[in-house]
Amino acid sequence: MKKLCFVVFSSLCALFLQAEGYQVNTFSAKQTGMGHVGVAMKLGAESNIFNPAAISFSEKVLDVSAGMSAIKADASAFVDGAEYKTSNKVSTPFNISASFRIYDNLSAGVSLYTPYGSSIDWGDNWPGAVLNQSVDLKVFTVQPTVSWRIFPKLSVGAGLMISWGNVNLHKGLVSAGSLNALQQLMVSTGQLPAVLHQFTTTPASVILDGSSDLALGYNVGVMYDILPNLTFGASYRSKMEMKVAKGNAAVNYGNEVARTLLGSTLDDISATNFAASMPCPYVLTLGLSYEPTSRLLLALDAQLNGWGTYKQLDIAFDGLPQFDQHLTKDYKNAWTYHIGAQYELTKRFDVRAGLMIDTSPCNKSYYNPETPGATKIEPSIGLSFRPIPRLSIDAAFMYVHGCRVNNAVGRYEDFIARSYPALEQYFGISPEGTFTADYKVKAIIPAIGISYSL
Repeated sequence: MKKLCFVVFSSLCALFLQAEGYQVNTFSAKQTGMGHVGVAMKLGAESNIFNPAAISFSEKVLDVSAGMSAIKADASAFVDGAEYKTSNKVSTPFNISASFRIYDNLSAGVSLYTPYGSSIDWGDNWPGAVLNQSVDLKVFTVQPTVSWRIFPKLSVGAGLMISWGNVNLHKGLVSAGSLNALQQLMVSTGQLPAVLHQFTTTPASVILDGSSDLALGYNVGVMYDILPNLTFGASYRSKMEMKVAKGNAAVNYGNEVARTLLGSTLDDISATNFAASMPCPYVLTLGLSYEPTSRLLLALDAQLNGWGTYKQLDIAFDGLPQFDQHLTKDYKNAWTYHIGAQYELTKRFDVRAGLMIDTSPCNKSYYNPETPGATKIEPSIGLSFRPIPRLSIDAAFMYVHGCRVNNAVGRYEDFIARSYPALEQYFGISPEGTFTADYKVKAIIPAIGISYSL
């Protein structure tokens, strides 16, 4: 029983959170239309997030902004000539920001936004169910901010990030092929009179559900006007660890035959809690903005995402320390590049266009389809309309094209084969299971926003 439980818990650990796919870059409807560029731009309240130093450059007494995006993502997996598609719900990250001037050279602000989130649903019975069936993740951050304009051309800023979130994940614990082979083995050795059921769907799955404790981090920035029409900006958002201290686990069986064959072992999972942590990586961004004319603004950002700190995943089980896990992930740091342009057509109407290239940190040898990691090319367009001088209504649209990932290998523990070595000898089912597939991902992201200033 201990050996069997150990391998079950090992297979659970592969479930808890892939890297690149859950970072969200939708902090502003205006900036989404420009390829989500903005570290070297003077954006008013929205600079709380992009670069805290910039808000002290604002000439406005008060600036308020709010926006929401709707992310509709679709992923496909290609296995042995067949295509399997996700059926995902729409994710709706949002941002609300306010900034105000305290003195001529000192400003403050506060923002509420969603820096991380993911929603994907492969269904219960696709071939890779032992790696993932579905995941729903949300992280929220409140950030109070202060900015000081030290000299007319130079400012600094800092914000405290206070974050929390929740996660719900479903994963197949047992494959149909392994349980069918086990029944045949048990029949041949007289442990069963006959095969009870020929499984074609996932016999048993696990559901993990948990809310994180509060996590603290910081966001600091600097901005400098090199020339009247050329500005440099840099910001650093620190790494945070989102920790689930007492998550709930539950087992779901495909039918009563599966419960009869597996319940004596798997029901133990429903009686314990799990603890785990999810890395929210540091983000270092450098950028330039340039105004060749009074009506045209160009901007470029280079963003380094510190996924390289995510080398392993640690899972602990309440009351079962012998089952604690330390699993290799081996991610690497990855760059995201942003370029955008804004043009003032009239005093009331602006248009925007941009491009974002988001490179993947994922290791194809340790790949999981929870949030398929791929380098993404993301063009965007946007516009703003000002019905009155102080009010702006913004809209944007971004298309996400994920480059195809070929021969990505997912790894999992086949706990049935681990417990019954004869399955490998007679049926070729290895205790160290692998699932190889090609993946593609795409998404559309419409966004709306509104801002008002005094």
